[in-house]
Amino acid sequence: MRLPTFYIPHGGGPWPWLKDFGGPGGTDSLRAYLASLPAALPAPPAAILCVTAHWEAPAPTVSTAPSPGMLYDYSGFPAHTYTIRWPAPGAPAVAARVRELLGEAGIDSAEDATRGYDHGTFVPLAVAWPHADVPTAQLSLVRGLDPAAHLRIGRALRPLRDEGVLIIGSGLSYHNMGGYRTDWGARDAAIFDAWLGEAVLDPERRGAALERWSEAPAARASHPREEHLLPLMVVTGAAGDDPASLPYRDTLMGTRVSAVRYG
Repeated sequence: MRLPTFYIPHGGGPWPWLKDFGGPGGTDSLRAYLASLPAALPAPPAAILCVTAHWEAPAPTVSTAPSPGMLYDYSGFPAHTYTIRWPAPGAPAVAARVRELLGEAGIDSAEDATRGYDHGTFVPLAVAWPHADVPTAQLSLVRGLDPAAHLRIGRALRPLRDEGVLIIGSGLSYHNMGGYRTDWGARDAAIFDAWLGEAVLDPERRGAALERWSEAPAARASHPREEHLLPLMVVTGAAGDDPASLPYRDTLMGTRVSAVRYG
């Protein structure tokens, strides 16, 4: 049974473990959306492949540790957020399959046996799978952040969806640190989010549109650096011509943020 593929917002830092992050009720809708992911699937996943915005490497690199540790790649938060545990097992067999598929597509890849779960992975997945019972591998972005290259990576990994692997791209559809909770950030986020929604909902043009995303209205204002948008390119490549939907579209930290589901 083919699984859908998702681009999800992972929010700011370790927000699920913080009281009133973003103000009272500020993350309630995001928490509810992430918690709904398992029930939205046609079958439980055998494993998860998380394309994380918080890992860049010279080539697409997959984590292979059977029992990954934790990588607290944030700063300035309370002490208890540096003791969080999300002890999901790794997925070395999935990692090997990722490298096999990339190789078949002529894409050089690498692996990392020491990489722990970064907050692009453990934060949203701890909300969605709090029992940490689904084996999970992480996939890096490629330095240079070429959208066409990441679409190609996603196309190569499309067979995973028929093999019980849930491909999740974890980022944020708006990521300008200076724009959160400002009027100009809210304006730019709304403009870019409107364009993004139209682009992904059209299977005939979304690949070409995302390759040229930086030409979209308010694109660079929304993503001065695009690492939080690039996971979307991978899942879009993995989607093929599957229909898209926007299952989450709300205000987070004062700016419009969306999730995308394909299939």
